[in-house]
Amino acid sequence: MTEARFTLTLPALSHDGANDLAWALEENVRLDTMAIAINETDEDKDLWELVLYFGSEAEAEDARGLDELREGLISPMPQQDWVRQSLEGLAPVSAGRFFLHGSHDRNRRRPGGIALEIDAGTAFGTGHHGTTEGCLIALDRILKRRTPCAILDVGCGTGVLAIAAAKATGRPALASDIDPEAVRVTLTNASLNGVKPLIGSFVARGLSHPRIAGAGRYDLIFANILARPLVALSTGLARALKPGGDLILSGLTLEQMRWIEATYESRGLALAGRITRGNWATLVFTRAQKKKRPGGRTPGRLLVAGSR
Repeated sequence: MTEARFTLTLPALSHDGANDLAWALEENVRLDTMAIAINETDEDKDLWELVLYFGSEAEAEDARGLDELREGLISPMPQQDWVRQSLEGLAPVSAGRFFLHGSHDRNRRRPGGIALEIDAGTAFGTGHHGTTEGCLIALDRILKRRTPCAILDVGCGTGVLAIAAAKATGRPALASDIDPEAVRVTLTNASLNGVKPLIGSFVARGLSHPRIAGAGRYDLIFANILARPLVALSTGLARALKPGGDLILSGLTLEQMRWIEATYESRGLALAGRITRGNWATLVFTRAQKKKRPGGRTPGRLLVAGSR
């Protein structure tokens, strides 16, 4: 992946405004960014900036031709080893049985538990963000009562969640993302963590990809993305979940939590847990098991005379 040279920044947005704009720009076929980031700039005033990364100044100028980006500020990026600097600032994270670290902290791995080595790099999701940490804690709690068999990670980023589930269960996991770079990084990390044969990673937008739809329904699904795409995917994610399965959602703020809860409850799922880290929330939903009639029989469809 070519290193980004220029940024286009829109400052002083609300968090929801920055999220909505990022989602809209992801869908814009005219825009060819290397990455889009949302950064908090003033916690007291709840101000955020939206930063788009480009390989050249000409690409950034072309993007500013879009109405939504006319007020954007273009700046050159200093030549620095961003990956090395980000690694130095990332301490290991403990989340239940999981211990997540970068390659620079291999000597700090603890005995027992499950170690995950994920470096900061060209895809989102090192596990140091509160959303990923919340998902790992939710996974740890689920594993205390059952072992999932069919696992799906939608918007996998670096693949940390699919890799964690595969290492913990020994079961295969599908990991999809709209970004080919995320798929490449996921497979690299799967190999590094010794579970590459268990990880099927591929580029997919939504849930209609044949590898997702063709696998039937899942008893564990991760979707650590943003609130608006979580709403857009709610019907499909609810349908993809097996009775008794768990759906772990994150990428949302505390203010967006009720919105997502109401959306998924309206799809027939029940809220099973909340995990918060700072201003970030992780939600766990379940689909109820079908009740059986006395004698062990599941109620069938009532046939009415004359019906087909």
